[in-house]
Amino acid sequence: MIKITEANSNEGKEYIEFLKKRSEEVEKDVSIVVDKILADVKTRGDDAIIEYTQRFDSEYVTTENIIVTDAEIENAYKMVDQDFLDAITLAKKNVLEFHEKQKRNAWMMTKEKGVILGQTVRGLESVGIYVPGGTASYPSSVIMNAIPAKVAGVENLVMVTPPLKDGSINPHILVAADIAGVDKIYKVGGAQAIAGLAYGTEKINKVDKIVGPGNIYVAIAKKSVFGFVAIDMIAGPSEILIIADELANEKFIAADLMSQAEHDVLASSMLITTSRELASKVVSQLEIQIKDMSRRNIIKESLEKYGVILITQNMSESIELANKIAPEHLELMVREPFNYLGDIKNAGSIFLGEYAPEPLGDYVAGPNHVLPTSGTAKFFSPLSVDDFIKKSSYIYYTKEALQEVKKEVVTLTEVEGLTAHGNSIKVRFK
Repeated sequence: MIKITEANSNEGKEYIEFLKKRSEEVEKDVSIVVDKILADVKTRGDDAIIEYTQRFDSEYVTTENIIVTDAEIENAYKMVDQDFLDAITLAKKNVLEFHEKQKRNAWMMTKEKGVILGQTVRGLESVGIYVPGGTASYPSSVIMNAIPAKVAGVENLVMVTPPLKDGSINPHILVAADIAGVDKIYKVGGAQAIAGLAYGTEKINKVDKIVGPGNIYVAIAKKSVFGFVAIDMIAGPSEILIIADELANEKFIAADLMSQAEHDVLASSMLITTSRELASKVVSQLEIQIKDMSRRNIIKESLEKYGVILITQNMSESIELANKIAPEHLELMVREPFNYLGDIKNAGSIFLGEYAPEPLGDYVAGPNHVLPTSGTAKFFSPLSVDDFIKKSSYIYYTKEALQEVKKEVVTLTEVEGLTAHGNSIKVRFK
């Protein structure tokens, strides 16, 4: 089901390289389709949006009903139970509390001779959130994308999500969007939704930034429109890496590995441990627990193709390997996990101890679950309030202050051969 190999063996090293390339071939084929959709929407606008939506999602969506109404939202509340409302409200509370800590403040500094320098911080004017829909329901994605945007002060927050076959939107997604404060919701998904947000149509206003996870078509579309708009990151297949010592609970490890494997056959589930005995116990537990999983076929294929247990000599080697992989989710299922927290350089989100499983972070803990994948945690961070703000610097100089640095500025303009730059300084003192 899942292979066990020495981390420093040829097989172990080949796995790490294989992991990086697991979606490359798929991307090449998808890009051709996505480019056609993007070009079509850019040219034909809403007509193309509706055509693709009717072809891929629902024949009942038209330009007249593509925007979700207040009545549809009110009806959605009648279709969800109180347990869901309690859960999504708790998620909002905790995510809001965590992201409030990320807020940045504008600042100003004064220097001699009346110089004033500073920086303003303000939310983006318009942001589009992509939320997977159709037969799937991911209200947690609504919360994770919308709350930091609202905390940042985004003025116009819209959401796109694929409709069900009957043209409606999953009620759990609608309720989550209302609770999170989304301003407008469109019944459109896929690459066509990304195109609508990036280029704008009569019905869909162009946004400044697009965030949120989606399938491979959505990911490639976001990559292609970068430049017309900003994006958060290119989301790859999900992944989890667990570092465990010999005392870790094999039942917990097996359960957590499967929690990621059920996402997608391309998902990667990895265990790094110094104990071969633990590795064998985990394999046994996987075989026992998978029988009760509703998505066991996906889990099985994911574990067989992209799952691995890597045996290391010591914790130092385990940490070094984890930093090299730079996983989306990293669990430290070891004694005294805080002792190793400072050694983790590259990870999207870190889960400490046996009672902080990855799904806790997916839903209610508070930190964002939109995370860098495929090794990009080496240079990307989780989605945060910072993703929804823009900063402007400002400068004020008195004549006396400019006089004091005039010579240095002119010297640098002359070195760079930019005489008009130099003249801009000189003319103020003639």
